[in-house]
Amino acid sequence: MKKIIAVFDGLRFSESALHYAIAFTREQPAHLVGLFLDDFTYNSFSMYKLLKSGAQPAVIKKYEAEDQQTRAAATAHFEKACQRAHLNYSVHHDRSIAIQELLHESIYADLIVIDAHETFAYREAPAPTRFMQDLLTDVQCPVLIVPSAYQDIKKILLLYDGEPSSVHAIKMFSYLFPGLQMLETEVLSVNEPETGLHLQDGRLMKEFLKRHFPQARYQVLEGQPEAAIVDYLRQKGNDTLTVLGAYRRGAVSRWFRPSMADVLAQSVSVPLFIAHNK
Repeated sequence: MKKIIAVFDGLRFSESALHYAIAFTREQPAHLVGLFLDDFTYNSFSMYKLLKSGAQPAVIKKYEAEDQQTRAAATAHFEKACQRAHLNYSVHHDRSIAIQELLHESIYADLIVIDAHETFAYREAPAPTRFMQDLLTDVQCPVLIVPSAYQDIKKILLLYDGEPSSVHAIKMFSYLFPGLQMLETEVLSVNEPETGLHLQDGRLMKEFLKRHFPQARYQVLEGQPEAAIVDYLRQKGNDTLTVLGAYRRGAVSRWFRPSMADVLAQSVSVPLFIAHNK
């Protein structure tokens, strides 16, 4: 049985993360943990503005009580959804610094599911948020970053550049989700301009992938990887889960640079499965 952590902000609950987490937990024997990061430094209101306006302690306590009620309602909503889906689940409440708590929990998880727009801060921000960048840099397990609107996954796109990091991500995905291996699957590689359309280590890659994704098709393009991949995904639609590796700062890779996940998060609304080997 695998352990999947679904990360939630109790003050801005992500229905999309909930639906994706339930869908992936149903795919296999898995235990779903609803991780509510109730960071003590974070409220739905600006403490600075309240204090600056001269708000009395009673007023501040009223706002804090409302936040507690909102967080409690979010937890109850998660539990009811898991019960309706007949899932094996539990709930964690971490009340210290959100990013530190999540990185610690990631040591003991097989997968994290999280909304791409999570900030765990008073102000919202466009994807990729600083919180997500910090998470992906130091996380200890694969991460599934999901868009704000849920959509059933019908296709898999495996990004491959001939480097060990991209193969590692594909391995981790296949180990975690063997039930998805029969979906329509495509391997996409992008070569630099005027270098040809060969697949790096093509014989070995195809021999490996045949055992995990026997129906996979291969597509090799020429061009700048970021632009080519974004254009390709936009043609595919939002029901395509994309697998990529090598997010870590300083990772040596020809085109899976640390910015690749950022570019995809900014440009397309598809689930991103990200894993890197350390």
